[in-house]
Amino acid sequence: MNNRTRWLVVVLVLGLAGVVALWPRDDSPAPLPTPSRQTQDVAALRAQAQLRPCEPSGEGGVDVTCLGDGTRTALALKGPLLINFWATWCQPCQEELPVLDAYSKQPGAVPVVPVLVDSREADGLELLARLGVRLPSVHDGADELRKKVKAPKSLPATYYVSADGQVRQITDPPYFTAPDQVEKAVR
Repeated sequence: MNNRTRWLVVVLVLGLAGVVALWPRDDSPAPLPTPSRQTQDVAALRAQAQLRPCEPSGEGGVDVTCLGDGTRTALALKGPLLINFWATWCQPCQEELPVLDAYSKQPGAVPVVPVLVDSREADGLELLARLGVRLPSVHDGADELRKKVKAPKSLPATYYVSADGQVRQITDPPYFTAPDQVEKAVR
């Protein structure tokens, strides 16, 4: 490279640096972060679903998210308790959830905990609101509870936890269509 070319490159680089240095900038402070649309939508869906509050079941439980308020809670396998794994895409689950809700309102009913799996919280909340199911429900996003009880991937899957902590899957019927079937299965 000859002397003339070098000086031309130097002048061009200095000129470009001057343009960048003098270019107007927006020095206004960055806007404060606002909750994402998804967060706002989930909050609205929680309000619409009007789920009964989740009751923490004590130490040694599996961490799940309460769908009613979004808090993390421990769900222990202490009975008597009926645990129902469901997903929004599962048609039998959609038929069974209102049955479980109706059963839970009967005097002496065993507490029922629907556990949303394989679905987003927002989708679960929307479905519960549409079905009018108000059961205290949880989301097992990490599948920890499902792994602990060795629940199959097929849904719905319902488990009865006895007072002495024994966990058994209810397979007859494959899913509930009437509250009296639930009563029979837990007695």
